Amino acid sequence: MQFYGTTPSHDLTYSDVFLVPSRSSVTSRLDVSLAPGDGTGATIPIVSSNMNSVTGKRLAATLARRGGIGVLPQDMHLQDLDDAIRWVKAQPVAFDTPYVLAPEETVAAALRRVPAVEGHGIIIRDHSGEFIGCISASQLGSALPDARLGDLLHGPLASLDADDITDGRAAFDVMSAAGLEFAPVLQHGKVIGTLSLRSALRSTIYEPAMDAHGRLRVAAAVGINGDVGGKAKALAAAGVDVIVIDTAHGDQEGMRRAIEIVKGLGLGLPIVAGNVVTDQAVRDLVEAGADILKVGVGPGAMCTTRMMTAVGRPQFSAVLEASAAARELGAHVWADGGVRYPRDVALALAAGGASVMIGSWFAGTIEAPGTLDRDESGALYKESWGMASTKAVQQRFERLDAYELARKTLFAEGISSSRIYLDPLRPSVEDLLDMITTGLRSSFTYAGARSVVEFHDRALVGIQSAAGYEEGKALPVSW
Repeated sequence: MQFYGTTPSHDLTYSDVFLVPSRSSVTSRLDVSLAPGDGTGATIPIVSSNMNSVTGKRLAATLARRGGIGVLPQDMHLQDLDDAIRWVKAQPVAFDTPYVLAPEETVAAALRRVPAVEGHGIIIRDHSGEFIGCISASQLGSALPDARLGDLLHGPLASLDADDITDGRAAFDVMSAAGLEFAPVLQHGKVIGTLSLRSALRSTIYEPAMDAHGRLRVAAAVGINGDVGGKAKALAAAGVDVIVIDTAHGDQEGMRRAIEIVKGLGLGLPIVAGNVVTDQAVRDLVEAGADILKVGVGPGAMCTTRMMTAVGRPQFSAVLEASAAARELGAHVWADGGVRYPRDVALALAAGGASVMIGSWFAGTIEAPGTLDRDESGALYKESWGMASTKAVQQRFERLDAYELARKTLFAEGISSSRIYLDPLRPSVEDLLDMITTGLRSSFTYAGARSVVEFHDRALVGIQSAAGYEEGKALPVSW
């Protein structure tokens, strides 16, 4: 990356900078590879944050199906983490994971899990586990809230036979010809997944992140305290693909010890460590055994660290400096936090990041943990909270006695409850991935880059005023 016509005299964040177009021979956005090349096996440079309100098993599986990596949070109990990893590994790669409900459940209960939008639906199974029908999510929108799901099943059951679906294009053609928006996929009479027209189309564009056994990839986080080695070994035994050693202040001796412990186990898995924001911290953690550095202190939407402590660093400069140090040492950087638009993701990569971690942006999606609620106006949202907040601290230390829990909670910081609204046009994490990766592909073509590595080299970055940033925004109404 080079700065265009200037040298910065102070630290910069994403809104301070922009990409300058360069001469390009890339003729199509689809000629671009977004694979980060960081050893994780991801095929797009998107990682979901290890926040309780962001990454659960369903979001992790959905993200991996489109090439990204989901990081399960360290606050989950070890048995729950083990179950979540094994669940992700058991999910279909070519098809979507079904939402399964019982026939006696109500429309209102279904709508707490899946909104009434096209391209989604639910599978109905009886108490013996037998498939008895499916309902498209759009159909739920016209049904009475207290109606039983079983009573909505009428007529012949439209379904797809897995043996007839050779690839995404074939699935799209079959569904299009049959006028199907959503359908279950059966194999020998058993539901093995679901498919929508858009999912079939996506499977022709995205390449899933798969392990050596053809299963979806998933990462999981551990802290720096307690039996770090024992937990890391347990996660590896469950089939995890990446271990993330995570603490708010990664530039400390406790982090170095934790990395050395996990590295010494010889698990053969990439080790991610952070969070840090300086050249020296990167060097110290790579020396201890880290392969990837998580970079970012304070830029997250749920984070109050900078206002509470004055600690942090503008994210673009932090990623730029950390990536330069990591590259010298053969390591990589995940830019963690601060992205609000696809442009920010592109700028994080331009600064040298291999992948970009996304938190609250993904919290308001169908696949994120938690149920859907409606506000006073009827708009759909999910609850989100910071990982240093009172709510997160209480979840993390719920097994402590009342006194110790009270002491921990006293020093909590961050937002304990925030409504993250579903975008009506992009309610799924896959919809957001479409928007983000479309923007990235265009950014690469403007720079004349066909890969993330070429983008690191060819990106030309300018510095702008606040007015310049505002000029780039579309007008919501006419003038």
